[in-house]
Amino acid sequence: MKGLRENGHDVRLCYYDFSPTGHRCRFVDGQVIQDYGTGIWAGLRQRLSYDGIYDYCLREGIEFVYARCFQNANPWLIRFFRRLRQTGIRAVTEIPTYPYDEEFRNFSPKERMQLKVDQLFRHRLYQYMDAMVTFSDATEIFGQRTIRISNGVDFDSIPLHSPLTSHPSPLHLIGVAEVHAWHAFDRVMAGIGEYKGSTQVYFHVVGGVHPNTMKHVFKPIIEKYGLQDRVVFHGQLFGEALDAVFNQCQFAIGSLGRHRSGITVIKTLKNREYATRGIPFIYSEQDSDFDQQPYVLKAPADESPVDIQQIIDFMASFTMRPEEIRKTVEHLTWKIQMQKVVDAIVG
Repeated sequence: MKGLRENGHDVRLCYYDFSPTGHRCRFVDGQVIQDYGTGIWAGLRQRLSYDGIYDYCLREGIEFVYARCFQNANPWLIRFFRRLRQTGIRAVTEIPTYPYDEEFRNFSPKERMQLKVDQLFRHRLYQYMDAMVTFSDATEIFGQRTIRISNGVDFDSIPLHSPLTSHPSPLHLIGVAEVHAWHAFDRVMAGIGEYKGSTQVYFHVVGGVHPNTMKHVFKPIIEKYGLQDRVVFHGQLFGEALDAVFNQCQFAIGSLGRHRSGITVIKTLKNREYATRGIPFIYSEQDSDFDQQPYVLKAPADESPVDIQQIIDFMASFTMRPEEIRKTVEHLTWKIQMQKVVDAIVG
């Protein structure tokens, strides 16, 4: 939104949430545009009725709708976007991760059923888009042309990294994510366990971890190698608390398991946030914005433990300052990335 506004556009945010009274509502910038009420029927209506958004678009003279994919294609969304197109309103859908079907492999039966519904209707839904926005290299998604951009960053909201020490002993690693299998933080823990050198290595995990992942994936590795004091789970952190943990660490962990969900090429937001902070990092996918950067290490896209000695050796000779790293991603601001979308639609 900020990137579009910086390019001179009038932008409104439409979203679904609960009101202070517990009603299920559709909002635009904090104002209710459709109140579905409460109870089971209200939950059903919010999935079937998009009339409030449609009426708002006509009333306010909206010219362009930027939607984010929630893997929820259905006949009612099809009807909504078909009606938008009939009025001349242009629309795109951004798919943050593509392909995404394999990500549902370990999800609940209910979520897998929702994916089945999405698979039935998504090709028809996206016929009514002007394009799909993707961070992949795909030229076509579900039968629709793509606009290929990079995940953007906002320099104003991400402070520069100020490490307490750049010396690699002890080495503090940080991984920030709402943790899923494709982050493969288990590879880092196994790597620390397998490491036989003299450097003390700590891994700070910031973000939510599902209890099943903790119990069945992380805990066995931690107990096997005796890592109870070297893997620190901070939970969700924001603002100064997050900055403090970053500054305690010298090196960051990106995604190390995108191959687990069948993805080879992706431009993740986390890589860009790390670079904007100015901290070196490692990942395993293909990301053309960073694959050749001197502050990046590439891990193999497999199940092997992360080579901790490689990180230690890398950091021992690493001299780039945080501001130098940040300068390499100036072209990845949301202002520049969103203008690419507008140019591709308006021409």
